[in-house]
Amino acid sequence: MAGAERALRTLAHNVRAARTRAGLTLDELGRRAKVSKGALVGLEKAQGNPNFATLVRLADTLGVSVSALLEGPAEGRVRVVTADAVAPLWTGAQGSEARLVLTTTGPAPTEVWCWALEPGEEYPSHPHQAGVVETVSVVSGRMALTVDGAEYIVEAGQTATFDGDAPHAYRGAGTGTCRLVMTVHLPPAAAT
Repeated sequence: MAGAERALRTLAHNVRAARTRAGLTLDELGRRAKVSKGALVGLEKAQGNPNFATLVRLADTLGVSVSALLEGPAEGRVRVVTADAVAPLWTGAQGSEARLVLTTTGPAPTEVWCWALEPGEEYPSHPHQAGVVETVSVVSGRMALTVDGAEYIVEAGQTATFDGDAPHAYRGAGTGTCRLVMTVHLPPAAAT
């Protein structure tokens, strides 16, 4: 429980700091991100449990990466993280999950995600800000990637990339679990 409380306090601090840097009031951030003012007040007080879609909308609106909202200060020059060491930010009813493993630093950060998609389970993503590029590399299994209404099958050993500002979704399309590594490349304007 202490880890979850610490993570919520870090999130609260980072959201408040990013909102202040952006010069946004709670009302304005809520309007732009489509999040209620009450939820934002609770979040900045380290109360509540925001879902993954809310975190993505807040990050996009604030011009930062999702991990910039979640991570504490850097620990050192080299950071080694295993996917099992971070909690899933999304879990599906059938056992699918998405874990934000880390985000690189620099003028154009990249988020690194590990996903497991069960057969038939889908995660519909809301469009990101302009300039975001996603790359998905299927390690095992098979997935259906839908971008702007068109479906693409991506098999083990294949990689797909697309502009993340269009509606998109990921679905397990094989008979077993689809495991993939996703990178989300943020535009330089999103760096903080």
